[in-house]
Formats: sequence, C-alpha cells, structure tokens
Amino acid sequence: MARKTSGLSREFIIHPGETLKEILEDREMSQRELAIRTDVTETHVSNIVNCQKSISIAYAKKLEYALSIDASFWINLQANYDKELADFEEINKISCEELDILKRLSPISEYLKQKGFIEAEVYGPMLVVHIRRLLNVSSLIRIPEISQAGAYRLATAANVDPYILFTWLRMCDLMIEGQTIKHILDINKLERKIPLIKELMFDDVDNIQSVLQSHLAECGISFLLVKHFRGAPVQGVIKKNKDGTLSLIMTNRQKFADIFWFTLFHEIGHIINDDVKDKLLIDYEYTESTIEDRANEFASNVLIEAGKYDEFIMNGDFSLHSIKEFSSKQNIPPYILIGRLQRDKKIEYYQYSDEKIKYEIE
Repeated sequence: MARKTSGLSREFIIHPGETLKEILEDREMSQRELAIRTDVTETHVSNIVNCQKSISIAYAKKLEYALSIDASFWINLQANYDKELADFEEINKISCEELDILKRLSPISEYLKQKGFIEAEVYGPMLVVHIRRLLNVSSLIRIPEISQAGAYRLATAANVDPYILFTWLRMCDLMIEGQTIKHILDINKLERKIPLIKELMFDDVDNIQSVLQSHLAECGISFLLVKHFRGAPVQGVIKKNKDGTLSLIMTNRQKFADIFWFTLFHEIGHIINDDVKDKLLIDYEYTESTIEDRANEFASNVLIEAGKYDEFIMNGDFSLHSIKEFSSKQNIPPYILIGRLQRDKKIEYYQYSDEKIKYEIE
C-alpha cells in the first residue's frame, strides 16, 4: 500500500501467509491437516503462515485442491507482495547521488507536476521513482551515459545540464504525442504556407500557437511551444516520426517575439533544407555550423527581403519613423526589424525597447 507522499510503509505490506492463516482459522483447519491435504511437511506450512516462505506456483495449485480457492488467487497475492516489497526496498536504497540529481531537477519536476505527468503529492525518494518511470531509466545516475542511438544525443557544452536536458526532451515527447497529424510531410505545401504563417506576426499571442498548429498540421508537422529551462539551452527540436510526419518543438527562450519568429523560420529552414538526417535534430542555442548558417539565412530572408534590408542599412537612417515606414512596406511588425538591427549591431539593444513584444509561455 502506497503512502501519498514519501513512499511505502513496511507494516502495510501483507505477506500471503497472513491471508492463509486467517483462512485456516476461519475454517478451523490445523496447519497439520493442511500439510496432509497439500502433501507437504507441517514445517513447510508453518513457514508460510509465519511469513518466512513464499507460496510457489506449485504450492498454489495444491492450495486450490485443499481449500477450493483458485491457484491464481495465491499466485497474484504472492506477486503483489513481492512487488510491494521490491518497491519498499528500492525506495529505501535510493542513493544520496540520485537525491542530489533530484534537487537539480526541481524546477522541471515541479512543472511536470503542474502538467499532470507526476503526482503532485510525491517528493523525496518516491519522486525519484516517479521520475525514473517517466524517463524510462532504472537509475537517474546513468542519464549522461545514454547515447542518442534510439534515445537522446546530449550536448557537452558547459551550460548544458544533461539531467535537465534529458528530462526536458522526454517532457516534450509526452506533451506532443497527443497531437494527431493526418498528412505526411509535404515540403511544397510548407513553402506555400509561409506567407500565411507570416501574417500571424500581427495576431494576438493567445491565438498564435493554435493557428500555427493548424497550418503546420496540414503540412505533416505537429507543433508545440514549450517552457524553457536553464540547463536545457535548446531553441528547437525537430523529430522524424515513423508515420512520415515531423514534430517541431520550440522553446520560449528570451521570450521576445522577434526571437520567436526568427527561430520558427530557422527551424522551418532546417526542414525545407532537409537538415534532419537522423531521426532527431536538437537545435542548441549559439551552435555554429554550415547548416545553422543556412537556416539563419533562410529565416532572415523570409522575414525581410534581403536586397531591401541591405538598402535600408546603406541608407543609415535608423530612426523609429524610418523603421516603421520600412516595416510597413515589408508587411512586418516593427519589432522584427528592430530585433534584426539589434542582432546586426546597427542599434543598441536598449533602443526602441517599448516597441518589442514578449510571448509568455506557461
């Protein structure tokens, strides 16, 4: 029997011998008589009744004859006892090292409780057990050793916590698996959807995720925007699914709308450029490579026409009036151009901060 909070209590784990003893007393049958009826020694029966010996499958069959109680009853009783005893011993043998890992996972484990993936009342050693089950690992200590051959390829950068990253990626799998996509991946349709997706930059933040999900689902892509956690410096994850669809997961890193849209089109660039060679592409922040440069260029050109942006830079007028006028001609919100100018170091990051928008993801 499980307690609500910290774990199991040994006193509530009932040995099947106690049940057998109650039945014998109720029927006024002695242990000696049961021994004769089941063709075993009296010591054998005594050891079971005194909770010193298990009920084997063979003896369960004998009890079925002697007591007219199906063998499956005794087999299940013994199996339940063995399982509860193993759970009790497991919880009481959890190492300090795993409990230290649990502390590191505290922010994301609390979030998992909020989302209903872990029971809200559990803590301590029992919470370790719940997280093990969630992550499909028998020990949290082994997480850094898990390779990406069928699991997760973990980054080794200094700002990556392998335990948080592994847990975050598993959380993403759980959160997106409920989406049903009726179409396989269609790159041509995705390219045609880009103008419609860009129109969402003017939409209310509360509608963006649901409309994006609808647009991308028609292209064979499930989409989810999830909470960002320190230790998992991921801007996006693209996963190939067995049914020919893709899953695209993004974080709300830094929360600014211009970064969100740049990142979204960066990930779409990876998809259109066929950069997902393995079954999973984890797009870490600040990663430098040829495919990242191509995805950055794609996102930049989708958001702002390349030649026109160059002309704007050459003009050298970065006043708010000029920014708004150019943005209107490009049919983009001014915060998109402001973010681009800030990243390209044409203006300071504090300039026009009132024009920038934040997206909050809970």
